[in-house]
Amino acid sequence: MKVIALYNIKGGVGKTATCVNLAYTCAKSGIKTLLWDLDSQGAASYYLNVKPEVKGGTKKLFKTKEIGGLVKETDIEHLDLLPADFSYRHMDLYLDSGKKPKKQMGEFLKRFEDDYEVLFLDCPPSFSLVSENVFNSADVMLVPLIPTTLSMRTYEQIQEYTGEHKKLTLKLMPFFSMVDKRKKLHVETIADKENRITGIMQTSIPYLSIIEYMGVRRAPVGLFAPKSQAAALFEQLWTEIVLRAKLNSN
Repeated sequence: MKVIALYNIKGGVGKTATCVNLAYTCAKSGIKTLLWDLDSQGAASYYLNVKPEVKGGTKKLFKTKEIGGLVKETDIEHLDLLPADFSYRHMDLYLDSGKKPKKQMGEFLKRFEDDYEVLFLDCPPSFSLVSENVFNSADVMLVPLIPTTLSMRTYEQIQEYTGEHKKLTLKLMPFFSMVDKRKKLHVETIADKENRITGIMQTSIPYLSIIEYMGVRRAPVGLFAPKSQAAALFEQLWTEIVLRAKLNSN
């Protein structure tokens, strides 16, 4: 099972929308896929039309051995959801109370290995013990970046963390998100992307109103607007991820 995290220290960068659309694209190709909505706000759960609630909250979640009671089916074939819960806002405290606090999530995710080929993590924006667990658990970390100075700075902070922790094996895959080509800074940043960010993905996701409609339709773009530019670009981004991460080789 490959674990793919959508993460950025900064919020409002298109992380959840990308996570849901990539999970949909992955599942559509016939791959048994699970998305874990780690954000207590529950945006991914809302997009997938599932109530953001885990019975017993965070504490019971990690102690449950049978995953069947945790996972919810979505309306999309091959895509299941481990929904958000408001108690996730205290997940740091729970992780810190156990042995190996930075590795508890990785141990928990092993329970899903027999049932899923790809597991997406929609991570909350912040740097915390939860995110440190994500760094230790993920095979791939996709980092959406708005082409602005502050967004570039957050990626530098992520690189600094991974550089200081040599035992981490995850692959960082940054990509530009919410791109507005009417803005000079966005255009200039993207034009200079190879010099500014090593390993930046070739596919960028623009700022498109159709993506905002996910909240209205409560579905991935590819489901309600399959011929849209956004749907095509999420497909393209997923293809690039598969090739770069060699997801077909496991």
